Order: sequence, then C-alpha cells, then structure tokens
Amino acid sequence: MSTMRQGKVRCLSPAGFHHMAYVAWGEVDNPKVLVCVHGLTRCARDFDDLAQALAADYRVVCPDIVGRGGSDWLRDKAHYQIPQYCSDVSTLLAHLDGQAPVKTLHWVGTSMGGLIGMGIAAQPGSSIERLVLNDVGPVVTGSSIARISEYVGKAPRMASFAQAEALVRALSATFGPHTEEQWQRLTQHVVRQAADGQWDFHYDPGIAQPFGQLLAATGGKDLELWPVYDAIQCPSLLVRGAESDLLTRATAQAMTERGPRAQLVEIPGVGHAPTLMSAEQIAPIAQFLRS
Repeated sequence: MSTMRQGKVRCLSPAGFHHMAYVAWGEVDNPKVLVCVHGLTRCARDFDDLAQALAADYRVVCPDIVGRGGSDWLRDKAHYQIPQYCSDVSTLLAHLDGQAPVKTLHWVGTSMGGLIGMGIAAQPGSSIERLVLNDVGPVVTGSSIARISEYVGKAPRMASFAQAEALVRALSATFGPHTEEQWQRLTQHVVRQAADGQWDFHYDPGIAQPFGQLLAATGGKDLELWPVYDAIQCPSLLVRGAESDLLTRATAQAMTERGPRAQLVEIPGVGHAPTLMSAEQIAPIAQFLRS
C-alpha cells in the first residue's frame, strides 16, 4: 500500500495570499501525475481508494480546494469561484513540476472538481492529456443547484460524531449504498471537532455566497457551459450516476456526440455523485487512464 504524503502551496487571490493543502500518493519523482479534485463541500480524502489503486502508475495528487479541509479560507468570499480554483491548481502543478518534472498529466474531477478540470482542459495549451468527469458536464440542472443551495453553508453544529455521520448520510443519500466503514470515512474527513466539543463541517460557510448568487442569476434555470466543453480536445471519460439529478441522461448522451466525444459509463443505483470507493467504480476509470 502506498504511503500518503501531505503538503501545501501558496496561492494568490485578488484579496491576498492563501495556502492550499493537498495529499499525494505514489513515487514523488513519477513523471506521470494524476490530479483528483473533489466536489463542492467535500475534500481531498474522498479519493483515498482511487489514489491507492493507481499509486503504482501515477504520482496521485489530491488538493483541498481553498475553503475546504486543510486549506485556508478566503478573505473575500466572492472569490470562491471556478476561475480562482483553476488558478490555484495551476500553482499546484507548477509546484509539482518543481519537485520532479511532470511529463504526463491526467485529471479526475467529481462535480465541482470536474468543472475545474473542464475549465483548465478547455484552455489553449492545456497540459491535461486525459480527463475524467465524475457526474458533471456542461449543463448543471437548475433543480440540482436549488437542492444544493438548501444545505451548503447552512449545516447545524452537531453534538457528536455519530450525529455528524447521520447528517452526512442524510445529505449524501444520493451517493448510493455504502458500508458502515465507508460512511465513517465519508464523514470523518469533512467534519472537525471544535474546542467546545461540538462538531462542524470542515469548510468555510462563505462558499455559499457565490453559489447563492449563481442561483439568483440563473433564476432556477439550468447552467449551460457548452462552449467550454466543446473546446476540450483531450480524450475524456464521463462517469454518470444513473439516477443523477445534476447530470441528465440527455446531457450525458450529447457529451458523447460533441466536443471531445466522451466515453460514457453509468453507475446503477447511484445519483449525484459516485464516490469512487468501490472496485466496480474504480475499474472503468483505471482502464481509461491506462489505455
């Protein structure tokens, strides 16, 4: 089993500097790098199982996007947006190249992490050579934006870890069936115990500010980013929870027919989003990245 390493990089926003934390697996000098980026309120440790499965092939790097996990919170909450996240990850990649030259860059992004990957992969001269989008695409449904806005930044304080786990299970029911041990892991890395003994979600509630503005701007309608997706040229794989409310079957099908013409894999019995913790969910990603 590969040993996990931890690190931080210093990034810049219009409001000043901040640190972004990350964890890494595999040989530190491996020129093949796989970046795995989590969803809106999640963290780097969501990819522990995927990272261990691929650590023999890659230097696997999983950041805590700013405002989450071990990363700093932004001074100006308005900057919790995709362009800032893309900039931060670009800083991380430059840091990794300084550790050991990066010759191959692959990307796995869940939900928000997929949107960040799309934003980077669509840029001229992007170094992403293979892109995996986990239950996200160029159309984010208005209904899912409304659903997420109901809880992001609004979680109550919890009296015990058991209470925290119960809330994570309720909010993440769309993740599908998991073992007791998996639910514990899905909880332990996204909550923290405060000095008063209470438990809180380990992210800045301020991430809700631009999300609320997005909801107001779209007026309940779908968010469409087709020009970004159509600009992507690298081979792409789309993983979709068969019951997802964020990525519709129609959008997924359209993604196989335009832009990078992504390969499509659907995960039965799962909504938004597959957690990539089981061998069945990891296998098609590993096969695509290694092919």
